[in-house]
Amino acid sequence: MLLDTASLYFRAYFGVPDSVRAPDGTPVNAVRGLLDFIARLVQDHRPDDLVACWDNDWRPHWRVELIPSYKAHRVAVETETGPDAEEIPDTLSPQVPVIEDVLDALGIARVGADGYEADDIIGTLTGRATGPVDIVTGDRDLFQLVDDARGRRVLYPLKGVGTLQVTDEAWLRERYGVDGPGYVDLALLRGDPSDGLPGVPGIGEKTAAKLLDTFGDLAGIMAAVDDPRAKLTPAQRKRLDEARDYVAVAPKVVRVASDVRLPDFDPALPAEPRDPATLDELAARWGLGGALQRLLSTLQG
Repeated sequence: MLLDTASLYFRAYFGVPDSVRAPDGTPVNAVRGLLDFIARLVQDHRPDDLVACWDNDWRPHWRVELIPSYKAHRVAVETETGPDAEEIPDTLSPQVPVIEDVLDALGIARVGADGYEADDIIGTLTGRATGPVDIVTGDRDLFQLVDDARGRRVLYPLKGVGTLQVTDEAWLRERYGVDGPGYVDLALLRGDPSDGLPGVPGIGEKTAAKLLDTFGDLAGIMAAVDDPRAKLTPAQRKRLDEARDYVAVAPKVVRVASDVRLPDFDPALPAEPRDPATLDELAARWGLGGALQRLLSTLQG
């Protein structure tokens, strides 16, 4: 089981009231919510391995070089040397280091790599896996990794993590008319305002799905632009022709990396905390007793 950790703690932050606070009054709603998410996921799905995948860089420079608008609207502070600072609610950002400390003390593998997003860590670990993989994320971009033959599916939270949309190839075909790899082509044609991906003007989701059904994939669509006999409307032909530069680079931006060099780590789900003393200190300082006990009981069960 691979967790898109930031996606889940953002959902926890907005799903759990900020009246949930530590003894000193600091909000810990994202921390408590994430711990309850993990407990529920382990209880319901009993994974052998669990990895909290991390955004060491939420807006990698190599993606921005290709499409400068990539996530640009979410930049709070630009930096010269490291990753740009992301716009995060004031009461969430102090909770992220607490989440890191708690996961580390529990012994839940937390894996990231400089210059890459959590999506890329998930793509790399999914590619390495020899057995089934459940990816837990609120990010539709990871639908591209769905592969029934290899037991790879996305669990997409609809309400907390108690209600999960199980995304497999049948669901993708019914909803979008594509399989996992085809979702990359659909997404880049349609665009995604939340990621600053412009898409091809005038080509929405339904049109993109129809074009992919007709011509097979992005390469087939672009070949059709150069074929006067191909069944494209004049407007579609013109828009796709004008978008050639974007279409040439967008696949590399949208497709998750599969070859990230990762540090050594133990993905096994811990039955006991790695550092019980530190975990006790964190529980007392941040008022996490109940949430941690529920998670520890689930891990031991």
